[in-house]
Amino acid sequence: MSSRTGIILLVSGPSGSGKTTLCRRLADEQEAIYSTSCTTRPAREGEKHGHDYHFLSRDEFEQRIASGEFIEYAEVHGNLYGTLKSEVMDHIATGTDVVMDIDVQGAKLVRSCTETNICNALVEIFVMPPSKEELRARLTGRGTDSNSVIELRMKNAIDEMKHWKEYSYCLISSTREEDYNSFKALLIAERLKTSRLTNN
Repeated sequence: MSSRTGIILLVSGPSGSGKTTLCRRLADEQEAIYSTSCTTRPAREGEKHGHDYHFLSRDEFEQRIASGEFIEYAEVHGNLYGTLKSEVMDHIATGTDVVMDIDVQGAKLVRSCTETNICNALVEIFVMPPSKEELRARLTGRGTDSNSVIELRMKNAIDEMKHWKEYSYCLISSTREEDYNSFKALLIAERLKTSRLTNN
């Protein structure tokens, strides 16, 4: 019998593209482990430490950088975000897939990683909103951000969308169900690669 190594499904896309919803659903259906990122930004209403993010002070975050605990980290919207090695490495070694929701800066750092296990496990997809108008409607519809924050997110989103060609796959967002079906199909196809099989 053969088993396989785990996949790191790296997902990027602008705020409002639907990437976090896709990642969370994949985890909720137990198709993958959701890699909970660390951040120095304040928690929004309803967000829980350890579930939505590991909420750290800037000092705590910088201490973890110094001790080499991150696969990647970056500063976005004036706050630090990063992925802990502990959230990923043990899972992929045992054949469990991990889904990572990270920005284009973080993706570039993961891509440049020289660790063989990460390189072999990595699958990248960019989630693209169908239009700028739809993206604005999604950001406004959240009701959690001020107009100034929405404008900053729109500006950053347009900059982020220029990076889609750096990814192996690009998903143009449609309905939530269609997006998820395509997203899950990609993961299933990647599991079938002979390069991931190991003989016991």
